[in-house]
Amino acid sequence: MPQHKVLFVTQRGQRHQQAALDAAPPEFEITMRRTTDKAEIVGLLPEAEFFVSERAGVIDADIIAAGRNLRLIQRLGSQVWDIDTEAAKRAGIPVCYWPVRTCVFVAEHMTMQMIALARRIREMMKITSEAADWGQKSERGDEDHFAYNWSGRQNIGALWRATVGIVGFGEIGTELARRLKGFESRVLYHKRQRLPARAEAELNLTYAASRDELIAPSDFVCSLLPYSKENDQTLSTAFFAAMKPDAIFVHCGSGAVVDEAALIEALRSGHLAGAALDTYTWEPLRADDPLLELARDPMVNLILTPHIGSGVIAAHRSERADDYTNLKALLSGGEVRYRLV
Repeated sequence: MPQHKVLFVTQRGQRHQQAALDAAPPEFEITMRRTTDKAEIVGLLPEAEFFVSERAGVIDADIIAAGRNLRLIQRLGSQVWDIDTEAAKRAGIPVCYWPVRTCVFVAEHMTMQMIALARRIREMMKITSEAADWGQKSERGDEDHFAYNWSGRQNIGALWRATVGIVGFGEIGTELARRLKGFESRVLYHKRQRLPARAEAELNLTYAASRDELIAPSDFVCSLLPYSKENDQTLSTAFFAAMKPDAIFVHCGSGAVVDEAALIEALRSGHLAGAALDTYTWEPLRADDPLLELARDPMVNLILTPHIGSGVIAAHRSERADDYTNLKALLSGGEVRYRLV
């Protein structure tokens, strides 16, 4: 069977690259590069029938012109503002995006973290399950008989119209911002390269010129930082001190970027109203991890989940099969999905 040449450009690590390669159907010959170097991409494109770009990366008129045999440009993810769709349209090359399932799942998980912490769900479950003597007569409920907040709980918050700051704004941050629009939240983001105005308008984003400007006014700080040597343990005492009192911290970024001892202290001191983590410096969590000791008290507003934000499987070929759906559809004469031009 003749193979169709695919240039696959990504910024993800080897484990994710291998999963994508393992998922490739046999009719495709994949050339994978971890690069943003324009000259390298231009040099590789002339032989390619398909150009797959994962999550982000400029695809300008020069790159499109180099793809003289291209039949499709496929963006994995929904950040398409760095693709020159007008140049692709002039060249007659279809451009599609494809939502990343795991990113959508993490965005949903982070939304759950924020709502659960704002409502102090662990404390509410404990109070409800105690079945204590509340000093009130229990009556059968109807439209006129109910015991609202019978335990006298205080400090119950909400995500609606809250200010949410996203640290590490990439594909997951984009999906999270889409979901927060329904809560009428004010969403702050900070990036080295600011998004175009149309992207900010589409996602209802407000740009913060610095990380401090993002953190200080936020009711919720969402960490989606990837791991790097520069990011290792950087969310530390100074970071949490910069958050406003009674703010909430949630983390679904890479492990080892959060100084967990500093986070514990910020919770114990009462400076933070709550925190939720899905990734950790040590995974799986060790039995003597101080986070576990703190989490054993249900009155502490701390939610720990076992790195399942993206679903039950990540960095696995079964999660990457959809990467090639539009490519296969085009070859079979079917309709491509999520088409931009």
